[in-house]
Amino acid sequence: MIDTVLFDLDGTIIDTNELIISSFQHVMGGWEHSAPWTREQIIPHMGGTLEQQMRTFSGQEEVSEYVKGYRAYNDIHHEAMVRPFPHVIEVVEALHQAGIVMGVVTTKIRPSTLKVLERFDLLKYMKTIVTVTDVTNPKPHAEPVLKAMTELGADPAKTLMVGDSPVDIQSAQNAGALSAGVAWSLKGETTLNGYGPDYMLHDMRDLLKLIRIETGRS
Repeated sequence: MIDTVLFDLDGTIIDTNELIISSFQHVMGGWEHSAPWTREQIIPHMGGTLEQQMRTFSGQEEVSEYVKGYRAYNDIHHEAMVRPFPHVIEVVEALHQAGIVMGVVTTKIRPSTLKVLERFDLLKYMKTIVTVTDVTNPKPHAEPVLKAMTELGADPAKTLMVGDSPVDIQSAQNAGALSAGVAWSLKGETTLNGYGPDYMLHDMRDLLKLIRIETGRS
């Protein structure tokens, strides 16, 4: 019986994919030592922390200036390029009405997380928000999911972590929680299935079907 649902943010409930890719390519365009990575090369690394990704793409350890440039570009274009995935808002509202406790577990920083949740009026439904700045060890470590469950007083056996990245699935597994991948992930359903999620959602409304089956709600 699932009574708690934790959501990843980017690529899971909020479509920030094109904004993220264009932000990376904007920063890379200023590099003299290497050509920008292609979209296809960037996608497999999405889901980790921004610093981790920048180190991978740049080959450098000190990436604070790159991170600053990324966030500046991202902030400018955020309003025009970000939207919820189909049926997210109606599903979150329905889960709330059904008494399901919800939260967000993300590798974004807190200000940008709150900004996008507030913009689409989703913040009011989230009883906990765990960002990359709230933990010592980000996903795929268990800490982010464990922290969310502790704050909610949730039972891991009744908690579902929903995400678009292998690190979401791994973090849930490491924390003893259930996991669900989303087939709209840019990484692809086949890639996610390789990490053994308990469920795969092909449409956000599948989550309602899953909760009804698990809880007996009609």
